[in-house]
Amino acid sequence: MDNRQAIGSWLSGPRAAAEDMGVEFGHRGERLGLPESGPGSVAPVGRRIAALLVDWALCMLISYGFLAGGDPQRAGNWSLLVLLVLSVLTVGTVGCTPGKRLLGLRVVAAGGGRLSLPRVVLRTVLLLLVIPAVVWDRDTRGLHDRFAGAVQVRI
Repeated sequence: MDNRQAIGSWLSGPRAAAEDMGVEFGHRGERLGLPESGPGSVAPVGRRIAALLVDWALCMLISYGFLAGGDPQRAGNWSLLVLLVLSVLTVGTVGCTPGKRLLGLRVVAAGGGRLSLPRVVLRTVLLLLVIPAVVWDRDTRGLHDRFAGAVQVRI
């Protein structure tokens, strides 16, 4: 391996370097028994982020209009609580938040079926902490989903 290949493997990351050596990782969600594409496959990262932004905007509007008395600073603080309640209620009952529903996503247990209420609460609290949500595994599941035994799929 010359210097150019060594630097290239370092820049492209360990997965690309392992794939260059012949390691087969399969598609996202294969280890979970999910299809490669279509309904039931692992949701793309961009759609999940867009769904979170839609939910956050909805929570900001609710907190600005009803809880903060029109004060944007207080609205930002209240919106975390609104997002917690919104996520626990909607994911715990129908399996998706309004943003996820709008973008065709659902949160399910990794083994299939619905998440229990304690797992929904754990997932939501970890999501609000941000760091667990931005650390992903090779299936692009955040730590908040892994710890809760959940996966976000297309519907």
